[in-house]
Amino acid sequence: MSRIGNNPVAIPEGVTVEVNDNVVTVKGKLGELTQEYSGVSIKVEDSQIWVTRPSDSKEHKAKHGLYRSLVRNMVEGVSKGWTKELELVGVGYRASNQGQKLDLALGFSHNIVMNLAPEVKVETASEKGKNPIIKLTSHDKQLVGQIAAKIRSFRKPEPYKGKGIKFVGEQLRRKAGKSA
Repeated sequence: MSRIGNNPVAIPEGVTVEVNDNVVTVKGKLGELTQEYSGVSIKVEDSQIWVTRPSDSKEHKAKHGLYRSLVRNMVEGVSKGWTKELELVGVGYRASNQGQKLDLALGFSHNIVMNLAPEVKVETASEKGKNPIIKLTSHDKQLVGQIAAKIRSFRKPEPYKGKGIKFVGEQLRRKAGKSA
């Protein structure tokens, strides 16, 4: 059984944490994040955040670990930031960006143009002989993950040749083709 909720969250230099009326606000050099919470109590002591639960009920145990992880992700996001990298595997698959517009050529009849949230920074890299890479960076881990999952859903990797959009470092489950 995990006891992740019992561990304190360290607050690094330059990060301020405020707890008011079931809302945690974390401010840092990269931005500001807020999170509502219920079923637990959150205290800031010294340079640590403690999440405690009122009882050992199943609901309180679940929320204990959840809110501790959410607060930790917020603190790390406003101090260091979060990054997701996607790789386009396939002949003729291309990615380019103009500011917050991501333009994807994925073998469909038209390109897919996606407007990204202003909190997310996008970079595209295309080197000859290598697959194009899309790099998403933000202080909000949930937002980066959601946008990366949306981009991946346009063309998921198929199991035979591995063509599609995959996360960098993702292990794909491959299948053998027809045996003649």
